[in-house]
Amino acid sequence: MAGFDPPGRLVTLTDVAREAGVGESTVSRVLRNHGSYSKRAGERVAEAVARLGYVPNRLAGSLAGGGAGTGSGLVGVVIPSLANIVFPDLLRGLTAALDGTGTQSVVGVSEYDPDREEALVAALLSWRPEALLLTGLEHSPGTVSLARAAGVRVVEMIDTDGEGIDRVVGFSNRAAGEASARHLLARGYRRIGYIGLDPGSDRRGGKRLAAFESVLAEAGLSLVGREVREGRSSAAMGRAGFEALLARHPDLDAVYFANDDMALGGWFACLAAGLAVPERIALFGFNGLDFTEAMPQPLSTIRTPRLAIGRAAAGCLTGDGPARIDLGFDLIEGATA
Repeated sequence: MAGFDPPGRLVTLTDVAREAGVGESTVSRVLRNHGSYSKRAGERVAEAVARLGYVPNRLAGSLAGGGAGTGSGLVGVVIPSLANIVFPDLLRGLTAALDGTGTQSVVGVSEYDPDREEALVAALLSWRPEALLLTGLEHSPGTVSLARAAGVRVVEMIDTDGEGIDRVVGFSNRAAGEASARHLLARGYRRIGYIGLDPGSDRRGGKRLAAFESVLAEAGLSLVGREVREGRSSAAMGRAGFEALLARHPDLDAVYFANDDMALGGWFACLAAGLAVPERIALFGFNGLDFTEAMPQPLSTIRTPRLAIGRAAAGCLTGDGPARIDLGFDLIEGATA
């Protein structure tokens, strides 16, 4: 894909040598762990590599004999999961936009682990991709250092609530949480519970929850109860969480779910227990996945622009477009709230 516009200069082996105060040949020997060098030289090179965010250029080795300036034709992408359809949707939008450009995406899955994300970023950058796409705005310091030192366009996707490394494409998760709370309050619900994942690992879900609770507080209310689960979100997890939450708080009149998968599980729990939705209890989800419209009662939820985010992220790879693109979201009234 021609015309990529990197935000900064790539950190080179020469930079590492200068920072460490040793020769380039010494740096090369240390990084390859081959040949002789002193223990102190090895330590100084390792420290310089960490400070500068340098990663070795594997492409140079794989293209032995290739001409200088040969592009990799790769775009590195790190997503947190393939189990949640949100991220395959994102990739579909991205790859559709890249189709025909001669550029291929190379995808790594972090499983919501910041350390794994950092290792994936280092591995992808070692192949000198022409751009790097990350999910969300919260990363380990090492990931941020690597991304800033890469000398390529960096695009962070799905969240606009915070500072970006380079380019940001998505929507406001905080605004989505606020809109969800206002929707439930406007319809008279006051005894509301929450079911989701640990906000420490699900950072975007944590932002939505904090905003949701802020709107409740403005109305003089708070969550009656919450059920926080570990692992991958699923309908089974949502059903189990709903049953546990309702056992502790049988007078709930609405439940806000971190995502549609869990909300579907809550709907199954209501069906099994004979609880009328929304007359006895309301359910509200997040993401607007395709199945929500096919439910006998279409789910009340927030629809996020996943395909559009992928396409817009691809568009950010060239030119001098805006540093931040907020594509918004749609509140789907549905029939469960």
